[in-house]
Amino acid sequence: MSDAGTIMFQLPTALREFAQGQENVNVHGQSVGEALQALAAEHPLVGSRIIGPGGELRRHVNLFLGERNVRDLQGLDTRVAAGDTIFIIPAVAGG
Repeated sequence: MSDAGTIMFQLPTALREFAQGQENVNVHGQSVGEALQALAAEHPLVGSRIIGPGGELRRHVNLFLGERNVRDLQGLDTRVAAGDTIFIIPAVAGG
């Protein structure tokens, strides 16, 4: 992954306790999926709350690359560039 850029994940408050209190975590990757795997390798408890047993993004979690939900792009295959920020947004339920 030597040509992969540094990507920043911005963690919601609920996940920070699983990442030693960090709000932002920098990883490397060329796609959202690669960056997410790097995040999970560095902080397994964060990863287990975002990634399902089959490697898919859990339904109650949304990942935004800038202002776009990656589900509306190419999902975990969405390409990222050095300096990009991925925001982890838990889904809000209610009615």
